[in-house]
Amino acid sequence: MKITVFGDVHGNLVALEELFKIEKSETDLFICHGDVVNYGPWTNDCIAFLNEIKNCELLQGNHEKYYIDGFYDGKNEVAKSFFEYCYEKFDKNLIPLISEYKMSTVIPDYIIQHTIGNQYIFADTDISNIEIDSNYLIGHSHQQFERQKGNYKIYNTGSIGQNREYIDLSCYLKVDTEKKTVELKNFTHNINQVIGKMEAENYPKICIDYYKSKKQILR
Repeated sequence: MKITVFGDVHGNLVALEELFKIEKSETDLFICHGDVVNYGPWTNDCIAFLNEIKNCELLQGNHEKYYIDGFYDGKNEVAKSFFEYCYEKFDKNLIPLISEYKMSTVIPDYIIQHTIGNQYIFADTDISNIEIDSNYLIGHSHQQFERQKGNYKIYNTGSIGQNREYIDLSCYLKVDTEKKTVELKNFTHNINQVIGKMEAENYPKICIDYYKSKKQILR
């Protein structure tokens, strides 16, 4: 079985649609590990898009929890501004739908969930104190990597919709359960279409400046 694992879409319908153009005919099962919502201008559309994909399993990330609870409990001012703006435009009728997203799922050899212990795990994070009792496929930190701890592996998909280094780079994983391989994959998308939509919808300046401050591969 070929499984495409992705997440951290963050309302970026441009990148999400491109992923499915690339992988639809090459994938038996899609698994999204969460954070479909917030930041980008198409949260409602991304939820609806994924809900129509029959071979797609949807998991919950921390941003789904913010939307279900109705508040952001972090201290990051940029994230706070995004939440306050985007949640107001969020279709609250979709709360029951995202509430049904599972917290984790299992495929051969791997547990898939948004992250481990609610922590941001990067390529250089000290994981010596993180208890690892399985192989994991995660996201949350928006950074793609492969790591090893003891006998176990941790793969991070990176982000489909909001790469924090190159904002127009979308990253994900491709798992082949028969060959027992995990491939780190990526593509570029038109982030200026996303920024243009944000500007047209009068996002707060702090939010637009955040996207514009990031490097672009295609710039």
